Amino acid sequence: MQTTLDMTELTRTVARLAGDLVAIDSRSFLSNHAIAERIEAELEGFALERLDYQDQRGIAKRALVAHRGPKGGKGGGKGGLALSGHMDTVPDTGWQSDPWSGKVEGGLLYGLGSADMKGPLAAAIVAAQALPDDVPVTLLITTDEETTKAGAREIAQRSVLARSVAPRAIVVAEPTMMIPMRGHRAHVQFTAVATGIQAHSSSGRGRNANWELLPFLMEMRALHERLRKEPALQDPAYDPPFSDFNLVLDNHGAAVNVTVPKATATIKFRYSAKVDPRPIVDAVREAARREGIALSEAQEGTPPELPEDHPFVQLCSRTVGAAPRVAPYGTDASQLQALAPCVILGPGDIAKAHAPGECVPIADLAAAVPAFMRLAQACVASF
Repeated sequence: MQTTLDMTELTRTVARLAGDLVAIDSRSFLSNHAIAERIEAELEGFALERLDYQDQRGIAKRALVAHRGPKGGKGGGKGGLALSGHMDTVPDTGWQSDPWSGKVEGGLLYGLGSADMKGPLAAAIVAAQALPDDVPVTLLITTDEETTKAGAREIAQRSVLARSVAPRAIVVAEPTMMIPMRGHRAHVQFTAVATGIQAHSSSGRGRNANWELLPFLMEMRALHERLRKEPALQDPAYDPPFSDFNLVLDNHGAAVNVTVPKATATIKFRYSAKVDPRPIVDAVREAARREGIALSEAQEGTPPELPEDHPFVQLCSRTVGAAPRVAPYGTDASQLQALAPCVILGPGDIAKAHAPGECVPIADLAAAVPAFMRLAQACVASF
């Protein structure tokens, strides 16, 4: 495999692959088999493991683990670098143009998931392809990152190949503008459901679930304010220092002349490793109990966070020439940290993600390829 890169050809290669991935609709509520098969076509010469599963709604999903080069593990020498990315995207909310066009205009690749994170994923795959055969490299390619982190969980818990190659470290290639993120927040997602009785709203015979939910919501608003005011619940290493406590409401299609039979409040509570989530979790549970609201919880995983002087953090920082930071959002590192230390590092800007007109500079994707390669080569010898 070549070690001297032709940047013009590399740019064409990563732009082609990223455009192909963007053109495949892989929103999290759909099966991702089509995009998984497109990626598999790029992995000739790699040992490949398919991890098939069904998501919570019974939709067929697939995560991929691929490896080339020497293996780590017992008697296998030093493990190498793993590069990770996810195949799924958020919904196409607000798009006025074709979200799956994959058009390139003014040096920018446009499309749903172009920045988060089909472009960075393409850069990771091209980097793995271009490495010399004697440099170990593993690809951990997930799905459901935008929802439940189920794909990463499948890899962390079930992958025989990932365990056998024993990567020494993992780069989760989310768009960080190639600034290494040594940690990030994780979340607990609460789903609170109030029930009423459906009837014509003028009849007086119904009971509106929104009125049942409202006292609970007032307590949630107080928690939201508490998180922004109490220093003990904040982490000054993060921007913003206070934890996210975001609320979404759903009346499940009820019309305005119908007493709402079901009202659902979903709250995502994000916290960092230095914040104890128990006081907030306990307060939500107690409010639901007191107000007679059905409550369920989903835990993303524990917040991954490496110290600034961790050898892999320092290696990433030296390789890209940027000081490490922490990120307020979550990634698959919350699950993949069970396999090896994780740093979040990739091309593109997270500010462009999850919005109409999402885009990523092709030049940034191309520049990330040799950076990932240098990191893979240094990983084996450096720590």
